[in-house]
Amino acid sequence: MNENEKIREELLHAVNGLSDEQLNAHPETGRWSIIQVVDHLYLMERAITKSISDKLKSDDSNPAVDKPIELTLNREVKVQAPPFVIPSESYQTLSEVKDKLSESRKAFVQVIDHAKEIDLEQKSFPHPLFKDLSLKQWIPFVGLHEKRHLLQIEELKAKL
Repeated sequence: MNENEKIREELLHAVNGLSDEQLNAHPETGRWSIIQVVDHLYLMERAITKSISDKLKSDDSNPAVDKPIELTLNREVKVQAPPFVIPSESYQTLSEVKDKLSESRKAFVQVIDHAKEIDLEQKSFPHPLFKDLSLKQWIPFVGLHEKRHLLQIEELKAKL
């Protein structure tokens, strides 16, 4: 979780100082704005938290072998976001999105902090590319996913 917190700080640092107009601008047709990328990260963390929470409550055990989740950082491999994590088209302020990120992180940390290590290791749910990921691997995946999109944010900032 320490690495996830460092990445979150980098993310917030990357968007601080940009106006809400810049954050909502679309420097490239057909691509998300910076605020949509950040909103996607909130939606993703919220969805992962719910899935982990649901798996922890279930009696199902489905151990998964460790996957090379560090490949998440390879932006040459494009992944279509599932519909439930596609961000809103509506105008949002940085303050609104920061509040949502704070809320999703608190919920994520609370679920992880109350989980038993054995459950994190023995339970899993599928990722679109990696297939079954253990709950334990989903934790660093959240940070890697944010880091992947941090690179995207830097690209978008350069085009503003």
